[in-house]
Amino acid sequence: MKKLVITTLLVLQAFLAFAQQQTGITAKVVDAKTQKPLQNVVASIQNTNFTQLTDIKGVFKFTEVTKGSQLLQIKSVGYRDQLLPIQILTGQMIDLGVIALEEDQTAEQQLSLITITENDLGDDNSGSESTSGLLQASRDAFQQSAAFNWGQARFRIRGLDNEYGTTMINGVIMNKIYDGRPQWGNWGGLNDATRNQEFTMGLTPSDYSFGGILGTQEINTRASIYRPGSRISFAGTNTNYNWRMMGTHASGMNKDGWAFVISAGRRWAEEAYFEGTTYSANSFFASVEKRINDKHSLNFTSIFAQNSRGKNSPNTDEVTKIAGEKYNSYWGWNNGEKRNSRVKNLEEPILMLSHYWKITDRTNLNTNVTYQFGKIGNSRIDYQSQPNPDPTYYRNLPSYFTSLYDADTNEYVGDSPENLAGAANAKFLTNRQLNWSEMADLNNGGRSYYALYEDRTDDKLFTANSVLNSQLADNISLNAGGTFRKLKSENFQEMLDLLGGAYFTDVDNYGLTDTQQQSDLNNPNRNVTVGDRYGYNYNMFATTIDAFTQFKFTYSKADFYVAQNYTRSEYQREGLYKNGYYPVNSFGKGEKIAFDNFGFKGGLTYKITGKHLLSFNGSYQTKAPSMRNTFPNARINNNIVEGIESETISSADASYIIRTPKLKTRLTAYYSKIKNATETSFFFADGVSLDDGDPNTDNNNQSGFLAETVTGLDKKNIGLEFGFEYQITSTIKATLAAAYGEFTYDSNPSISYNQDAMATEGNTMPSIDYGKAYLKNYKQSGTPQQAGSFGLEYRDPHFWWIGANANYLANNYIDVAPITRTANFFVDPAFGNGVPFAEATPERARELLKQEKFDAVTLLNLTGGKSWKINSYTFGLFASVNNILDKSYKTGGFEQARDANFRQLNQDVSSGTPAFAPKYFYGNGRTYFVNLYVNF
Repeated sequence: MKKLVITTLLVLQAFLAFAQQQTGITAKVVDAKTQKPLQNVVASIQNTNFTQLTDIKGVFKFTEVTKGSQLLQIKSVGYRDQLLPIQILTGQMIDLGVIALEEDQTAEQQLSLITITENDLGDDNSGSESTSGLLQASRDAFQQSAAFNWGQARFRIRGLDNEYGTTMINGVIMNKIYDGRPQWGNWGGLNDATRNQEFTMGLTPSDYSFGGILGTQEINTRASIYRPGSRISFAGTNTNYNWRMMGTHASGMNKDGWAFVISAGRRWAEEAYFEGTTYSANSFFASVEKRINDKHSLNFTSIFAQNSRGKNSPNTDEVTKIAGEKYNSYWGWNNGEKRNSRVKNLEEPILMLSHYWKITDRTNLNTNVTYQFGKIGNSRIDYQSQPNPDPTYYRNLPSYFTSLYDADTNEYVGDSPENLAGAANAKFLTNRQLNWSEMADLNNGGRSYYALYEDRTDDKLFTANSVLNSQLADNISLNAGGTFRKLKSENFQEMLDLLGGAYFTDVDNYGLTDTQQQSDLNNPNRNVTVGDRYGYNYNMFATTIDAFTQFKFTYSKADFYVAQNYTRSEYQREGLYKNGYYPVNSFGKGEKIAFDNFGFKGGLTYKITGKHLLSFNGSYQTKAPSMRNTFPNARINNNIVEGIESETISSADASYIIRTPKLKTRLTAYYSKIKNATETSFFFADGVSLDDGDPNTDNNNQSGFLAETVTGLDKKNIGLEFGFEYQITSTIKATLAAAYGEFTYDSNPSISYNQDAMATEGNTMPSIDYGKAYLKNYKQSGTPQQAGSFGLEYRDPHFWWIGANANYLANNYIDVAPITRTANFFVDPAFGNGVPFAEATPERARELLKQEKFDAVTLLNLTGGKSWKINSYTFGLFASVNNILDKSYKTGGFEQARDANFRQLNQDVSSGTPAFAPKYFYGNGRTYFVNLYVNF
């Protein structure tokens, strides 16, 4: 026994001596309210590669940490980050004891302030929507202001469209091939299930992708990383919807190696903020993981988000003055209910199988196979041989009468007694909404002259990818990945409602000949009923390959990285109808086009001290044009934009960063140049010169539907970003953020127009070269280019908080019409040959073509919350009021291109009541959001 005791003591002494020689940190992380240990909390030592996750007991431990002053960051989704200064001593294991994390109620803002904006939705059957800001989980003061405070005014970070960012779920790219943008609605209403996110800003490196110049967002749905427990919430608001219910349960990993998460939500409104905007959305999520052994796990994720939403119309100032900012021309009374004619329906389930392989302690491989399918539909009214049913159609408005000029003398006659009387009795003054019953009465059980149809896109997308992460050495890490995507996209019109009729004849009344009027020469003059396809019907095929490698190097005074990628994109159209305008190049498969692209980027972070850093990033890359912009009129022919090329993108930024426990600030200067972009659009134009150089062509038809293609468009974005956060006391925090940008067009692109009526068998691409559009130095539209925010937050130790912020947004510009900035705009179509209008003086041209800048606006927001612990339940309340002062402001707009020559635009504007004035979108007035939830 004596020998045994002595031996035991010697072993213990040796063990203790060894333990004392270790250098490191350990701590236990718990929930501040429940005092329960928190698993999978991320503990990292700033400016190093040291990162650990807490175990099931909430404990993390670092060993072999470099001695000296360090900053330890503790973060977990749904909790406030903690940044702790620590002093590492050689041979000592520092035990920080218990670290209590407080619930981050500001995360509730993600549930209320991320709103889909109507002007980001085209009627071109685009599946993508833009949000006010990325759904970031970052705690950077600037990024929070951009997403939560400025998003209501449609602020875009660095002025960039979200096609220049990369959104991923488990490393799988979610950006649509059609237009390069993510479809946020595919996981809408599943905020609890999609909260596990990693966000990189701008060019900073991501572990999952080469990324775009806007940054990356990775949503992780692996079941075992969710905090075990359940959550139920109910919310009320007056924004895009009125009510929302959500429920989520996460099991955590059990002893048999299984973990699962389920979540469901419903959002609905009989009428949301704007008139006639209905809303109905149901969302379901399930993730199941099986841990096979210590090295292998399988995870299956399924997401289903169904959404049906009534749109609201952009309106001219004339319409808004008569009917108000909430007016929406898309709805009308039908059988005692408000019925919207423009409804977006979204239903695209995602099925994803993921394999996680821990090859070694330093190397991990994540492989995913994903299948996404479903449909996107945008409804609208079709009509034949009858007036446009839109109540805001220009002939229904007073301005139609008061803007008239005599066609022979070019004298103003809008103030004649006859026209003044017409204006006083304009149809819109007494009939402001769609008249569904009038359309049904006209159809009267026979041929439908009015009908409701849907532009449909049914995608089937297969994706396979792998992402490798390896720690090659203590200071060198490798990220690499490859992605393969294959898409079949069915595009067609589908008849939804014959509106009291028996059939609808599938012809295009704008065609000049019987042949041109046929949408399908293989089935001419056919009558369609509900559920039939008509108008156009084609498939789009795409195959893309993406591969990247990235090396990151970490040293005591500097970190740097280099990354490179290669992509290949192949597109092809297959026409299923033989269109009457294009009988020889609309039916069957067209030419396949391919784009090979590459990118390089790198960055350096210099650590002045552990708290003061300088960061520099640069990138040069090429990017394939989207499928949408590759085909100028895919609905009716196989044509490809002539000479189309990839975009060239160069970008750089430099930042000064301060990170201390009380003060966090960042100042960034950035520059981006996008060269050789291509854009397509469609509109009806009057007075346009369509001289194609063929003496046999009739050029007297100077009105018609045009497909506009802009090529060689350059964009330059430069600016500054500033974010400041200071913890004044333990309970009071101040934030300050500012953005200053100059987002301009940096070239005079080439512009051409296709008018289908000019197509012949010998001219299958009736493209009219309009020369240059003089857009250089015009401002890019769609976002405020200057913004500022100041906020104060009080967080009481008794788990309640309140915050307020004031926001200033300015330098937002209208979207200009390229056709009015061409030399042909000044040519008198009565003479042609470059002869200008006699009244087209440079001074008047500058007045007419001056880009409109919207008024600046100041918005005041208020947020607050409270949580309670009752036995094993945690109850919480979050509330926000945006735009407390109920300010009116324009968030976007566009010039109508119908006045396509100088004389028509000059006469229209000179009347004082233009019939084709710009159309605008308005921001919400005072809105609220209240959310009550319980965690257990």
